Amino acid sequence: MRRPLKLFLYVVGFLLLLFACAVTFTIGWRPILGARSRALTDRHFDPTPARLNRGEYLVRGVLGCLDCHSEHDWKAPGAALVAGREGAGQIFPGEGFPGRIVAQNLTPDPETGVGKWTDDQLARAIREGIGHDGRALFPLMPYPNFRYLADEDLASVIVFIRSLPPVRNPLPATEIASPVKYLIRGAPQPLTRPVTPPDLSTPELRGAYLVRLASCADCHTPMVNGQPEHDKEFAGGTEFKGPWGTVQSANITPDQTGISYYDESRFIEAMRTGSVMGRQLNPLMPWDGYRHMNDDDLKAVFAYLRTVKPVQNRVRRAARE
Repeated sequence: MRRPLKLFLYVVGFLLLLFACAVTFTIGWRPILGARSRALTDRHFDPTPARLNRGEYLVRGVLGCLDCHSEHDWKAPGAALVAGREGAGQIFPGEGFPGRIVAQNLTPDPETGVGKWTDDQLARAIREGIGHDGRALFPLMPYPNFRYLADEDLASVIVFIRSLPPVRNPLPATEIASPVKYLIRGAPQPLTRPVTPPDLSTPELRGAYLVRLASCADCHTPMVNGQPEHDKEFAGGTEFKGPWGTVQSANITPDQTGISYYDESRFIEAMRTGSVMGRQLNPLMPWDGYRHMNDDDLKAVFAYLRTVKPVQNRVRRAARE
């Protein structure tokens, strides 16, 4: 009896080793072990006037926080935010998500918003993708980009969020289908060191910082099996379906099939008005938020986009439908 038992144990051991190797070299162990997460601290961000002003600028004009965390009137120009509901959260209306994706109520309402969250819970969610309850956030929330948000900019964002009028808006929880709900556990990455301001000494460098924080590449880079095609960064073609219709993101590289015909003034006009040479942009393009950026920052964004690799990719459904 000992020999069959020993053989059985060898087979089980081999299968376990094979399973461990398969997990290690494919999805990794995070879907099983859970997301990486650092311990919370008691840090607090003092609400100074400078932080309040900077935070409003970033939240409204750059990061797109209110664009995602507010209901929209999709029939209004630029799909304006519903008055009195800014930051109150929403169930994402688009198609193609792996389940129900809900943007948290960001207002200080203590029951349905973030009124009871600590500053560090907000900080960890914004830059590290861990909710106040310890779960991994679906990376439609662009925390992989926000992790580059400098510490002082982060403080300013949180100070402004705290200043929003509280809105009671009960929302259901996010429900993500398997296996995606497990796979996203590998996305969050803890930040344990200070994030210092990047080099902003040239318009191109300043533009690179703003473009990352605005998550431009997330929408304007083609995807394959849920992963961006890095050799086609900013080349557009990602399809979005929802109350805005069916639209593909534009190629914003300086290729002839992109925006090589743009000059600085045309780019600023597009961001300010949502119109290019009389053609209205689809309201899914959040120009209604980006129009709050000042001229110097919009010029910096354009300067950076002129430096990205030109990619030939003719997008035929980028106009409003």
